[in-house]
Parts: sequence; C-alpha cells; structure tokens
Amino acid sequence: MNNSLKFEQYANACLSYLIADPYELNNFMKLSGYDADMLRNNLATKSFKKGLIDYFATNEQQLLAMCTLENIDAQEFINFWQKLENFS
Repeated sequence: MNNSLKFEQYANACLSYLIADPYELNNFMKLSGYDADMLRNNLATKSFKKGLIDYFATNEQQLLAMCTLENIDAQEFINFWQKLENFS
C-alpha cells in the first residue's frame, strides 16, 4: 500500500474510533483546541488528519484499542507515524 493510501486509511481509522467514543473525542478536542465547528471544517485537511495520527501515536492505550478495533498492526502504525514528517 502506498503512503497516501496508508495515510488516509490510518486517519480514517482514527476518526472512526473517535466518533464512536464521545469521551475520547472530547479529550481529542480539548488537547487539539478544536471545537465542533472547527472539527467539521477541517475534517478533510491534511493537517487535521496528521493531528489524528499524532494523537493516537502518542496515546498508547487509545492506539492499541483503535488498532484492535480497526485490525491495524500497532507497530506498523507507529513506524508510519515516525516517517510522517517526510511524507508530503
């Protein structure tokens, strides 16, 4: 899978997890500074998607839960995240 597809897959998995867990969505919004309108307006932006991936990569408990639910290898997710700064 190429990096663009993997980026979209991981970002969508992160967003799906947050949408299904209002408590965790609230935590993400508090940490990111997003309110509901900002969230809606930025859903499709690359920076927002990168922020989703960052959030999960730096929160092991949520990363493992999301990866289990979405059938994603957590180590592969982390490896991708570590290379994300070089991704354009």
